[in-house]
Amino acid sequence: MTTSVTIIGAGLGGLTLARVLHLHGIPSTVHEAESSPSARTQGGLLDIRDYNGQPALETAGLTEEFRKLVLEGRQAIRLLDRNANLLLGLPDDGTGNSPEVQRGELRQLLLDSLPDGTVRWGRKVSGVRPLGDGAHEVAFGDGTTVITRLLVGADGAWSRVRPLLSGATPGYTGFSFVETHLFDGDNRHPTSAETVGGGAMMVLEPGRGILAHRERGGNLHTWVMLARPKEWFSEMDFTDPVAATARIVREFDGWAPELTALVTDGDTPPALRHIYTLPGEHVWDRTPGVTLIGDAAHLTAPNGEGANLTLLDGAELGKAIAAHPGDTESALAEFEQAMFERTAAAHAEAPDLSTMLGDDAPHNLISAFAGG
Repeated sequence: MTTSVTIIGAGLGGLTLARVLHLHGIPSTVHEAESSPSARTQGGLLDIRDYNGQPALETAGLTEEFRKLVLEGRQAIRLLDRNANLLLGLPDDGTGNSPEVQRGELRQLLLDSLPDGTVRWGRKVSGVRPLGDGAHEVAFGDGTTVITRLLVGADGAWSRVRPLLSGATPGYTGFSFVETHLFDGDNRHPTSAETVGGGAMMVLEPGRGILAHRERGGNLHTWVMLARPKEWFSEMDFTDPVAATARIVREFDGWAPELTALVTDGDTPPALRHIYTLPGEHVWDRTPGVTLIGDAAHLTAPNGEGANLTLLDGAELGKAIAAHPGDTESALAEFEQAMFERTAAAHAEAPDLSTMLGDDAPHNLISAFAGG
């Protein structure tokens, strides 16, 4: 017997799951709150790693298509000081194991790999309730409901499915990002483009930093990183981009103008992103008919692992469901145990923001890159 799968959230994890299920002839429906694939931008570059993200895409049968999206040279890294002096330069010599792709392009690849109608847009979940014996009812903002015997929460940090399994809620890390973009950097912002280089550029000090990445078309994507309480940011009016930008840049007084220009010359208004995480070893007891993947299960601060683990979650859950036809509980139990173990290991090994912007910044990161 084949059980249809209800997936909440059309991010990387939910779409990878739907793709792997499709390859095995298992029907699924993905419900997404956004009104369309283009409702919002989908973030910046992702380094898709050869030990988790790439195997997931191979399971999804998309390796060849993925390779067409790779932006060559983007694995280069430049670490500068506040005067824009080069502290460490690592070129992209073609031997790296984490090719870079645009998140939005990878998401579109996954969308294009699914049968028409798999994703239902504009389906914002308003509530979920158990009906007993592994069945659940999902209610949507438009007043409609669906009943499912296999529910997957792939709905991110503020998951509406998570409360069925866990009382955990995301907590603020003490760090926030302010995001800006400079478009067509080589022609319109040549000094900034030269400063960033061919891949990623980082300038890190205790409690603050600037990270920028060269994206497709020479676009420069910048994140200001600040260790501040949320209340500090609430005093700013981000509906006034000029004032908000000026206040943020004051935190970098004395820094080289080619660095601060990545913020002051932005072609988009500054966007505030508070960084939240779930507890490092977030687990739950097996609950019939429902599970979580991606940020809904193991939200972490940006460290390069999140998207890769999300892709792997979707692929591994799809494989588990296919391997246990008619036995949902065995599939979910097998998947969850393996997921708990690999995410705990990843969290223990990956650097976090308190390391990147700690008291030893940037010297601790230089030592890490140098293998020391």
